[in-house]
Amino acid sequence: MSVGAEGTTAESSADFAAVPDAFQRLWTPHRAVYVEAGQDAHDDSCPFCSAPSRSDDEALIVARGEHAYVLLNLYPYNPGHLLVCPYRHVPTYDLATPDEVAEIASLTQTAMRVLTRVSHAQGFNIGMNQGQVGGAGIAAHLHQHVVPRYGGDSNFFPIIAQTKAVTQLLGDVRVAVAEAWPTGDDRTTPTASSEV
Repeated sequence: MSVGAEGTTAESSADFAAVPDAFQRLWTPHRAVYVEAGQDAHDDSCPFCSAPSRSDDEALIVARGEHAYVLLNLYPYNPGHLLVCPYRHVPTYDLATPDEVAEIASLTQTAMRVLTRVSHAQGFNIGMNQGQVGGAGIAAHLHQHVVPRYGGDSNFFPIIAQTKAVTQLLGDVRVAVAEAWPTGDDRTTPTASSEV
């Protein structure tokens, strides 16, 4: 084990009694406070329960529906990484009501259209991680990831420097996506907007 600049430690695979594999490990302890805060039953510590009570700018909310809403991920995999969440504190997809399921699906489709328009997304990763063992960072509150993908978005940085470059500020991305989000009767066609 070696000690880093601020007293952090880096563990070597030689420190463990296990069979080595080909996987690199990305340790993100800075997320622990955020993740652990959202694991309890519904209370003020759940970030997806508290977000709708704050302003759209403050909570990075892009759009609000009747049963669900869309916000930017605080730890995006790519610029424009959105989360679609029901307002109701529910942990898994099978516990969502038919109205919640329908609106999550509709908001996800709209998110894809808007991101394609404002950021020229060339593909998407869409999914839900269910439960802590399923990889959910905040397992107590259902949320669907909408991750825009671009040619070359896995460039040399993650490979050489174990770093992911996110080139836009979250606030700027929120404004661009929110301005392009359709309103009123036409909720399927994104409006004209500045690009991300």
